Amino acid sequence: MSASDIDAYLAGIPEPKRSTLQQLRVDILSFETEAEQCISYGMPAFRLGKTVVAGFAAFKNHLAYLPHSGQVFAELPDDLVAFEKTTGSLHFAIDEPLPRELVGKLIAVRKAQAGL
Repeated sequence: MSASDIDAYLAGIPEPKRSTLQQLRVDILSFETEAEQCISYGMPAFRLGKTVVAGFAAFKNHLAYLPHSGQVFAELPDDLVAFEKTTGSLHFAIDEPLPRELVGKLIAVRKAQAGL
């Protein structure tokens, strides 16, 4: 698995979802320049060592940020008040990327929880 797998995933997604997810990809990589890009559970993901620290996916009516941990969102309740979410998925609009600062916070929490 490699960055080309994520390229292929994104190529199959219509606009504006593709551009929005591409921006998320850029933002994740700006925080984790050494992250390995891969596919995990059929969705783009970013791995540090053996630990997946972030991912994303496109759905019919929304996009999702996936921290690959059910514990991340509980540590950022004030930052996530404007978003719909499940335990493991933060939903956001198809044409509005997540704020870069929020992406950094989500990754930092995941890394801290994983001892990275």
